[in-house]
Amino acid sequence: MSSLTRFLGDSPWRVIIKLLVVSLIVGFVMSAFHWSPWDIFYAMRDTVAHLWNMGFEALGRFASYIVLGAAVVIPVFIIIRVLSYRR
Repeated sequence: MSSLTRFLGDSPWRVIIKLLVVSLIVGFVMSAFHWSPWDIFYAMRDTVAHLWNMGFEALGRFASYIVLGAAVVIPVFIIIRVLSYRR
């Protein structure tokens, strides 16, 4: 078995035939939906940007939950500590 065959996973001619068939099918589907490679690239870029923005938005929401909870928990904690200190 040659190193090229080992790298490709099959004989070079069979790999070329498989790639041609898959390219034909993908090209047909993309043509049917009026997609271009740039449309796919832009969709992936927008998805990554959306996930990035959602991540920082979630961190901001997380911080606001902490502040909101601290507005109740810290005064209650101080009151409990003051009341237990007097004993």
